[in-house]
Amino acid sequence: MLLLLLLLAPLFLRPLGAGGAQTPNATSEGCQIIHPPWEGGIRYRGLTRDQVKAINFLPVDYEIEYVCRGEREVVGPKVRKCLANGSWTDMDTPSRCVRICSKSYLTLENGKVFLTGGDLPALDGARVDFRCDPDFHLVGSSRSICSQGQWSTPKPHCQVNRTPHSERRAVYIGALFPMSGGWPGGQACQPAVEMALEDVNSRRDILPDYELKLIHHDSKCDPGQATKYLYELLYNDPIKIILMPGCSSVSTLVAEAARMWNLIVLSYGSSSPALSNRQRFPTFFRTHPSATLHNPTRVKLFEKWGWKKIATIQQTTEVFTSTLDDLEERVKEAGIEITFRQSFFSDPAVPVKNLKRQDARIIVGLFYETEARKVFCEVYKERLFGKKYVWFLIGWYADNWFKIYDPSINCTVDEMTEAVEGHITTEIVMLNPANTRSISNMTSQEFVEKLTKRLKRHPEETGGFQEAPLAYDAIWALALALNKTSGGGGRSGVRLEDFNYNNQTITDQIYRAMNSSSFEGVSGHVVFDASGSRMAWTLIEQLQGGSYKKIGYYDSTKDDLSWSKTDKWIGGSPPADQTLVIKTFRFLSQKLFISVSVLSSLGIVLAVVCLSFNIYNSHVRYIQNSQPNLNNLTAVGCSLALAAVFPLGLDGYHIGRNQFPFVCQARLWLLGLGFSLGYGSMFTKIWWVHTVFTKKEEKKEWRKTLEPWKLYATVGLLVGMDILTLAIWQIVDPLHRTIETFAKEEPKEDIDVSILPQLEHCSSKKMNTWLGIFYGYKGLLLLLGIFLAYETKSVSTEKINDHRAVGMAIYNVAMRRLITRGEWQSEAQDTMKTGSSTNNNEEEKSRLLEKENRELEKIIAEKEERVSELRHQLQSRQQLRSRRHPPTPPDPSGGLPRGPPEPPDRLSCDGSRVHLLYK
Repeated sequence: MLLLLLLLAPLFLRPLGAGGAQTPNATSEGCQIIHPPWEGGIRYRGLTRDQVKAINFLPVDYEIEYVCRGEREVVGPKVRKCLANGSWTDMDTPSRCVRICSKSYLTLENGKVFLTGGDLPALDGARVDFRCDPDFHLVGSSRSICSQGQWSTPKPHCQVNRTPHSERRAVYIGALFPMSGGWPGGQACQPAVEMALEDVNSRRDILPDYELKLIHHDSKCDPGQATKYLYELLYNDPIKIILMPGCSSVSTLVAEAARMWNLIVLSYGSSSPALSNRQRFPTFFRTHPSATLHNPTRVKLFEKWGWKKIATIQQTTEVFTSTLDDLEERVKEAGIEITFRQSFFSDPAVPVKNLKRQDARIIVGLFYETEARKVFCEVYKERLFGKKYVWFLIGWYADNWFKIYDPSINCTVDEMTEAVEGHITTEIVMLNPANTRSISNMTSQEFVEKLTKRLKRHPEETGGFQEAPLAYDAIWALALALNKTSGGGGRSGVRLEDFNYNNQTITDQIYRAMNSSSFEGVSGHVVFDASGSRMAWTLIEQLQGGSYKKIGYYDSTKDDLSWSKTDKWIGGSPPADQTLVIKTFRFLSQKLFISVSVLSSLGIVLAVVCLSFNIYNSHVRYIQNSQPNLNNLTAVGCSLALAAVFPLGLDGYHIGRNQFPFVCQARLWLLGLGFSLGYGSMFTKIWWVHTVFTKKEEKKEWRKTLEPWKLYATVGLLVGMDILTLAIWQIVDPLHRTIETFAKEEPKEDIDVSILPQLEHCSSKKMNTWLGIFYGYKGLLLLLGIFLAYETKSVSTEKINDHRAVGMAIYNVAMRRLITRGEWQSEAQDTMKTGSSTNNNEEEKSRLLEKENRELEKIIAEKEERVSELRHQLQSRQQLRSRRHPPTPPDPSGGLPRGPPEPPDRLSCDGSRVHLLYK
């Protein structure tokens, strides 16, 4: 390989001509690659397909080999070599792939073949003539012509001039036929064996000096019963040269014992994979292929119909357990999963219920015929059939196995027929579909017709009818092996009558002859593999309308599936391997989203109106005392929080998967910042009112002055904490789209689907941790705000005249004053009131009024005392004056007595003066 690559290296590294074309110097580069013949190919030794595609020339002395497909041979040079002049050898002679006739016609046992009109292999127009050796005569046509790959006549054979029947020696075969039990295959196989013995014994060219005779018993497919009859066969005369059991369980018992008795075992109806163990069963052969031959077919069908999940149910016996173990390995290699595996010994009720509970859809059943009726009676009860289910069964049951009366079940024939409808069977091809003549000179159809006449019942009611060709060919395989061992046809051999259970030599010769068997039987080409098992095709059938219909063949050796497209399904198409789960996203109701969006929009409009109102009237004293900048931040925060409704309502109905993370971030930032601005502004007012008005008396001057920048700094701190937290969250563990799945829902229609509701969420890996941090300090902030609001409920200040208000009430207070009074109070009046007009607490008002009343009562008492004192002084002055001045006589004019006028400061106190004292 290394040398070849070194030779090819200059080709890969050769320079290119103009435009990248290769230089046309053929002699220095080697030979140009040539095309293969039609229906053929070229084998390039040491090169891969990719390497061949990458080059156009091969080096000098390189050899290519022609190969043909199918039943074709190369005519002309098969190998060509690259010469130094750049050409290939023998190019003047073309190589063609032509169809050939069967090579079996070129040899004749106990005779000679003369080929004319062509050379080996036999091509179109070739003619063969057959001649038999002395003491043999030809049976069949003596000449055949090759035409389009087929010989014109069946192949003849040379038949020995037979010894008279009376002089032939008997060779005995011990057989166990299951006439009843799990597989009553002996009902048809025993007549087939008897028919084969008649045909073999009538042939002059096979065992001419011997006659095969049969000694048989009914094993009932029961190892215990078989043990009894095996003992009789071995210990009673005459000596049996070979044993022929039927069921796998019986064959296992017989094959293990046979090795101790130097006996060859040839089974016609055993399919257990365990019997392929040459170390355990060294002398075992079977014309029935191993049950594992079904498994490649099953896997192929699973892949054809796209099934990835299957379930199994088996009878607890070695044959089915080993078959299922092999199937499990094969499906695993194919990427298929066995989701549920059930087994039973005699009662399948519980396993069938488990299959129903586990929602098994594609089910492989491995059990004998009698147990199959029990299984499908339970299948009917559990309704585990119909358009949602497919059963795979063994194909060697009787055609009407589900209609046979069985006292062990309580289901009617109609119920059983309904339960089994549509199931698939896989069975080894046991009857040659080509209908060509076999070694017995019978076609497969002629065999069926002949066997049917020998049966006592209809073939559909006869167990083992499908396996009868295998039993027939088993006798022929035995006869040919014994014929070769005994030296039939004039060759030196052994005397079969000398065989005994201690004669290892004869057993070894029979084994070698059996192992090299190769002939055309009524079941097809008979050949054994290294484990003694038959190699064959697989037949695929489906029960349609109560009868089995062929739907395909599968050749596992070539991975070739021949499909007839006649499969029918109850639901119109193959069902799913599980309940089809339709993932359906649940989106937010559009009516609800629109309604809430409209309300949010109105809230935002209201916030904008309030913000505009606050800015427009910012020069008003009352607005100024409410810290309008904080109120503006509250309005902005409310707008942001209300705007979060829009991204909160957006889901997969509106946006794609790629836009979802941005929407998630928008939700988080709008809600976070909206809360910090809206609530933070109100919290700041309450915090500073509490801080200022809970200080000691000596710090009362703090109440007269309040620096606004401190309020804004507090809000900025709260907003900054949010921005920092959200930024870290977004960088370290960003929000992304997650899907929450809910319980499955069954649709109202009768369809094999389930609806899986799903809901889109915004989430992150450490979502709970981040929410705990976020909600934790927000919650503490809310609790602290509630506490501070309670503590400051009786505090009134003109610097922050609305600290008790929450949310939108800040703007309601200002609007109410504007509407009810129509004008703003003067600055002096606002100063005197000290904000008491905003006190809406009735208890506070009552307490203040009582205090004011007590102060007024005290002032009134002091004034009354002063009035009383002044009255006393007035009376004293009046008395003193009356003593100093006597009364003046009356005026003649009738007026009051005249006297000298008093000084201005001595004027009498009248009512107006007294009134002034109370003013």
